[in-house]
Amino acid sequence: MVDGPVVDRTVAGGTVKPVRWSLSAHARRLLTLALAGLVIAIISGRPEFAGAAAPAVLLLAGWPMRRPAAVTVAATVTAQQLVEGEQAAVVARVSGQGGYRVQATIVAAPAFSAGAPAARADAGAGPLRVPFQAEQWGSARIGRLEIVLRDRFRLAEGRVSVELPRVQTHPRPARMDRRIVLSRLPSRLGEHPSRAPGEGIEFAGVRPFAPGDRQRRINWPATTRTGSLQLNTFTAERTQNVVILADATAAVGAPGATSLDLALRGAAGAMTCYLAGGDRVGLVIYADRLSWIGPGLGRRHFHRLMDLLVASHAGWERTAGLSRLPRAALPPGALILVFSPLLHPRLVEALRDLRERGFSVLVVDVLAAEPEGFRTRSGGLARRIWRLEQQAIRFSLTELGIPVVRWDGQSSLDEPLAPYTRRVMLTGRAS
Repeated sequence: MVDGPVVDRTVAGGTVKPVRWSLSAHARRLLTLALAGLVIAIISGRPEFAGAAAPAVLLLAGWPMRRPAAVTVAATVTAQQLVEGEQAAVVARVSGQGGYRVQATIVAAPAFSAGAPAARADAGAGPLRVPFQAEQWGSARIGRLEIVLRDRFRLAEGRVSVELPRVQTHPRPARMDRRIVLSRLPSRLGEHPSRAPGEGIEFAGVRPFAPGDRQRRINWPATTRTGSLQLNTFTAERTQNVVILADATAAVGAPGATSLDLALRGAAGAMTCYLAGGDRVGLVIYADRLSWIGPGLGRRHFHRLMDLLVASHAGWERTAGLSRLPRAALPPGALILVFSPLLHPRLVEALRDLRERGFSVLVVDVLAAEPEGFRTRSGGLARRIWRLEQQAIRFSLTELGIPVVRWDGQSSLDEPLAPYTRRVMLTGRAS
């Protein structure tokens, strides 16, 4: 017997949800068997067919008469922030189900996938833990949690649906272990050896001793050889400003491996590497309308940068575009790493402007696919023209002193950046 209608309401232990009761698939099969036996017995006049249907009728007679009209459900997520490919779980606590067994299943949204098979537990056995996995970066709801109540004979099914909360998924950072270091660094204490002498740990040379110098830095072998006090000198250790520019104007390629996906994953990998090395990192999202965060340090700053990456792909007002990046987003002498398919002419003009302003710029080309529509005979000619235009863009940037390297999105960023991470990258204005 079911009580009156129940509406959702929040209580101390969770949310009271109404239960929708129906015959289970097992009960419908038994009902079909019983009806078939009775019909055959009537048509054929043979009572033994009715006897064959008797066990099914007896089981159906055990249909539970009293069923809970509502249960209390409390669903929580083990993690509010995930990375692409990372797993988490929904922990559901169900109370008020009486003697019914509980099963929980996640009906996942497109950006997620349900993990292991649906969790099951007997009444009173504790919370249910249902795993899921993040498949695509962004901010989206997980889906809904379907809770099914079943009696001991599996005749009745009560269903409860609970909307799951929104989870933020960060792009999967590309692997990057080595950093590009500029030849000129700002006067800020850090970990990169510079050309200027200072209080570092990397040996720079020997000079004559001067009053006020520390005696513990005297080079005794050189002093003995020259007959005058000689002092060890060291290079000053500096930090550098790095600005990551992610191009969000195009998403060319297969779903999950578009140029936008690769640009954001590469940007996430570069931010992770440079922040771990003690550098100051800023982020610029170029999507016709700019959004940026200035260079900073620390874990909190890292999360601010990742939040901007996640929020960059939707909800932005499109404008005519900008060909000059604002000074507020670009500290003087900063290294600018650009992740772009180089399909937006305004961005290409902005990169040329940056080089003319004296910034050290390096472009990581993330274009891993060609536009569709080149299948006809005239399309072949259009494809060749398009390829020539792309080659011309990259050649013109290289002539200006902007290196362009290709990245397929699968390998480590260290492979295409190896020529620039093995030695100091020289700075200077474009000629």
